Amino acid sequence: MNGAPPRLLVAVSSDLALHPVLDDGLPGLPWALLAETPPERRGAVEALLAGARRTVEGFDPATTPKLRCVQRIFTGVDDFPFDRFPAPIEIAGNVGAFAPYVAEQGIALALAAARLIVPVQAMVRAGKLRPAPVQRLFEGATAVVLGYGEIGRAIARRLGGFDVRVLGVNRSGRMAPGCVAMYPADRLDEAVAEGDLVFDARPLTHETRGSIGRAQLERMRPTAIYVNVGRAATADEEALYRHLEAHPDFRAAIDPWWNEDFATGTFHARFPFWDLPNFVATPHSAGYGAGTTERALRFAVANLAQFFATGRVPHPVDRREYERQD
Repeated sequence: MNGAPPRLLVAVSSDLALHPVLDDGLPGLPWALLAETPPERRGAVEALLAGARRTVEGFDPATTPKLRCVQRIFTGVDDFPFDRFPAPIEIAGNVGAFAPYVAEQGIALALAAARLIVPVQAMVRAGKLRPAPVQRLFEGATAVVLGYGEIGRAIARRLGGFDVRVLGVNRSGRMAPGCVAMYPADRLDEAVAEGDLVFDARPLTHETRGSIGRAQLERMRPTAIYVNVGRAATADEEALYRHLEAHPDFRAAIDPWWNEDFATGTFHARFPFWDLPNFVATPHSAGYGAGTTERALRFAVANLAQFFATGRVPHPVDRREYERQD
């Protein structure tokens, strides 16, 4: 940041170590904080580094006529206010930035569900050894990973140590490392029937919203474990709750929730999932840990460095998959 007109505006938490990361990743590039830059100083801005939705909700792109790239520090863009950033402005999620941490959370949740870690705590408190809980074993199991991108691949790599057979689902059905077979997205129903473990790591788009409904749950194995570390709303909330109620041998584990308010740090659910013995969850916390946000910032800045060097936006999303459909 210097006296020159900024080419990059930054709208992320001031708690991050912005100066060393930006100086290292974008040496010599003039940048400024959005909150500290009046409209008359934005004429040369070509890119915006954005954090939470609320950091850009009041932004007026008319003040940045040269803006062509909005790089989010987070991976998901389903909550992004696309209507405020008309084409040709391109929006990019931070692909892969949180993949190791989300994958670890997915494995932890799957193990917790398989080994009934939460409900058997009552046995521990009572000093009881028996009857032993009915635990599921990973060895020799088949896992189906829905959304075989960076997070999906990271999940598959970690499952390799458990002698688990991995099948993937992506849009095209094109093979990728780490799995023995790949299904295209239009064969979702067929794919989920194969899994002892079903990991859902997909983004929330018009196509994926509610795509795990009653029919898909009924096609899963009666003893399957469904783990969602992508977006909760890829599964129908009521359908999942009713399925867990009606099928006590089926288990589910989630990190994201259907109704989240990060401004207040709270979530709401329409059904009391936490009362079910075959359910375990965390409060959308997979990406939180020492150094995780700083790593994400470095990923985002590396993407911006490519943009400023080539004029092309790395990993742009197709806004038609997310924009409101009236």
